[in-house]
Amino acid sequence: MPHKMTITGSATGPLREYDRYVAFDMREKGSPAAPKGLKKSTFISYTVFVAKKAFNKTGLTKKSIMHEKILIQGEPTLDIPIDECPGEIGIICFQITVLPNKNDKEANESKEKKEAKQEASKAQQEVAATKQEEKQQPVAKEAKPVQPEEKKTPVQEQKAAQPKKKQPIQPKGTKDVVSFEDIIVPEAFLKTRPNPVKTEEVIEFVKRTGHLDKPLTIEKDSKVLKDGYRRYIVAKTVKMDKVPVVYA
Repeated sequence: MPHKMTITGSATGPLREYDRYVAFDMREKGSPAAPKGLKKSTFISYTVFVAKKAFNKTGLTKKSIMHEKILIQGEPTLDIPIDECPGEIGIICFQITVLPNKNDKEANESKEKKEAKQEASKAQQEVAATKQEEKQQPVAKEAKPVQPEEKKTPVQEQKAAQPKKKQPIQPKGTKDVVSFEDIIVPEAFLKTRPNPVKTEEVIEFVKRTGHLDKPLTIEKDSKVLKDGYRRYIVAKTVKMDKVPVVYA
């Protein structure tokens, strides 16, 4: 079975166009957690070859490819001439995906906070208008004395008006939630391919429930994946920003 590879990052050089495909260079840093007694790996350079039809579907351009973060899934090759493949390893790309930009996420979060503040301010105005209407209404002579309403400070009213944010549901046994990008996958996992049928079942579970069926197992300090490579692949496929973990 051919060896599969997955790398993420941005292009380190300009896009090169050929007859039916395009090529560009990428670079990845080595794992900081090499086995004891072995030297740590350094940067590795790649040259990625993508069919023009697949590349055009991504919406990338010659300028944007050096600024957008992309995910490449493909097969390594050493059979391409060095004038077309300046990288140490050539990759025949089967799938290319543009990953979401962190700045876009921050902009969306700021927009949500702004909308929450506007809703809180609107709720305060409605409460003030209701109190004003109650003061203007005439009180019947035989009406029983009304207990004075406890006045709330503006801070208390704002807290009461703000909608509570629901925490995302996590699978049973989860000890922590970490950024997907921080998890380091050992080379031993990258050389394997999880059962596609079981992987598809987990993907359907995530789409139905909104969370993984089990947490990933990682080392606490290094964030190196110890168990749950199938769920790692599923999280990457459905583009999860955060993943549930337990520590080895």
